[in-house]
Amino acid sequence: MKNFKGKVAVITGAASGFGKEFAIAGAALGMKLVLADVQQLPLDATVAELAATGADVVGLRCDVSKGEEVEALAQLALSAFGGINLLFNNAGVGSGGLIWENTVKDWEWVLGVNVWGVIHGVRIFTPLMLEQAEREPDYEGYIVNTASMAGLLSPQLMGAYNLSKHAVVSLSETLFHDLHSVTSQIGCSVLCPAFVPTGISNSHRSRPAELQNETSPTESMVVAQKMTHKAVSSGKMTASDVAQITFEAIRENRFYIVTHPKIMATVKMRLEDIEHLQNPRDPFALKQENRPQLDLTVQKASA
Repeated sequence: MKNFKGKVAVITGAASGFGKEFAIAGAALGMKLVLADVQQLPLDATVAELAATGADVVGLRCDVSKGEEVEALAQLALSAFGGINLLFNNAGVGSGGLIWENTVKDWEWVLGVNVWGVIHGVRIFTPLMLEQAEREPDYEGYIVNTASMAGLLSPQLMGAYNLSKHAVVSLSETLFHDLHSVTSQIGCSVLCPAFVPTGISNSHRSRPAELQNETSPTESMVVAQKMTHKAVSSGKMTASDVAQITFEAIRENRFYIVTHPKIMATVKMRLEDIEHLQNPRDPFALKQENRPQLDLTVQKASA
């Protein structure tokens, strides 16, 4: 996609972080915007902020883990602007701790937003985009799925999040091949950022009441939360930087969007372990200062 002016962008998780910056960048390019977020007040504020700049923008509160709400988002895009050109499946949440200590509610929340949110976006919007492509010979469409470097690595204390982002990478790679088998008018990318100052470390603020844990967090969960907050808050690259990198990749039709290329050395290490069928090395081997400090005593059950 080379020309963005007048095109329609649908963005989930649009009230903050990457999503808001995608919207700001899209507005600057003259795009029409359909914004979604699970938090109503921040969403309303973002819509008002962009409308004040002259952007053509509408918003809808949407929990992407629920297919019917994503359906409603698609219908809003069609009714407001008559179609969709650029879809950002961006909404995401984070949760950590030793993988066996994650509760069923932890898994349901993280996979519901991070995986099912992307599944719903792809299954609902892609057919609509294909219909547009069939009607309009000059139609250009594009889908960007937000994954993470955690979709290319498997760091400790991030099990549920890692799994969700690996799923997004695999889904996106499959989408790339499937689209290429049927059309040349729709492209896709997977965004794999490292730690950037966004609200991801505070995503529990939007966790539904029915998926809240009834027990206190374990020590490993507390350590994981502190680790993530420290890493995210100390990131040098901004969400605005990531948005600019992403739009450049869309222009270039570049599938893998890696915002922190230095981490590719660790990705290469993981791929070498797979290639040589050897045990996985420590994901923090090349970045010792980021290794989580977890001192748990595992007690054997008494006889």
